[in-house]
Amino acid sequence: MTTEVRGASLHRLRKAAVRARYQARHTSLAVGLGLTMRAIYRTLLPGAVAPPDTKAARELVRRFRELLRQDLENVEAGYYPERLLFQFPYWQYLQRMPEDLADLPKLARRKRVNAYRDLPEGVDSDRYPRYYLRNFHWQTDGWLSRRSARLYDLQVEMLFGGTADIMRRMGIPAVIRHLQGVKAPRILDVGCGTGRFLLQLAQALPVARFTGLDLSRPYLREAAHVLEDVSDLSLVADNAEAMPFRDRAFDVVTSVFMFHELPRAVRRQVGREAFRVLEPGGLFMVTDSAQLSDSPDLEVPLMNFAEVYHEPFYREYVRDDLATWLAEVGFEVQSSTPHSVSKVVVARKPE
Repeated sequence: MTTEVRGASLHRLRKAAVRARYQARHTSLAVGLGLTMRAIYRTLLPGAVAPPDTKAARELVRRFRELLRQDLENVEAGYYPERLLFQFPYWQYLQRMPEDLADLPKLARRKRVNAYRDLPEGVDSDRYPRYYLRNFHWQTDGWLSRRSARLYDLQVEMLFGGTADIMRRMGIPAVIRHLQGVKAPRILDVGCGTGRFLLQLAQALPVARFTGLDLSRPYLREAAHVLEDVSDLSLVADNAEAMPFRDRAFDVVTSVFMFHELPRAVRRQVGREAFRVLEPGGLFMVTDSAQLSDSPDLEVPLMNFAEVYHEPFYREYVRDDLATWLAEVGFEVQSSTPHSVSKVVVARKPE
């Protein structure tokens, strides 16, 4: 056996081992978290969740497998490093799990009495739009405490069976392709939250200049910790409806899991602001919840989400096709692709 043949064989074996380890890890994670969430629902929210019909259940399984396959293919295509496949912070989340579980009875109480304005004392209500001053997902403190920020990523991963970070990075390939040949691209992430998407994007694009915009100061403090190793980073606390940036300031604008939290008119205003701050020819990449336009078979699971969690704008969101209204505010939509219970819409500002 020649050295080249031996090397190729070892490469194939390693690739197969990585695939097997990755798939086994995420399958077991999805099963474990799925059983945990089912037990929580039955204990604290009996009867709140309608089980998906057989067709929807099969579609969810198919999409889960397709999501894992696409993640592996993105690594093999060089869009982001292999280490992202195994970045799930098990130990960190296990440490935070007791605090999160202890908070679940409070979540259930808020849902029972519809206490969606149960927020921390001393919040400066004049600083935030009214739609923001609520505890989305019934979570303690809404978006307005460091404790909420500390538990948020764990809560989202529990909800999505360990696939939240995978769905986030489905938007990275479009960004990488768009920025080929750009030496120091300027990237704005709108509604950056705790910085999980920026963390992954920075590992795929270490030469980029990153800006994160979010209305929650506590979440930005958590993001500063998450992103402490990102060298060229600015975090800005402000409202995306009137972004504090000059026209044409960025090559790429991204937004991940934000638009479904906004009222219809606000979604469009944020879209217009993203258009304004982009360079002509710039890219707008949105990752958010699936919608009925692309995922009609998931209507029951999507409506379950709106029912169980405090998502006041979600039922309208799933019928307000992202690609359609992005075109209405001036973008040229290049693609709209579902990924599990999310979707990625890629749009371009005309030159």
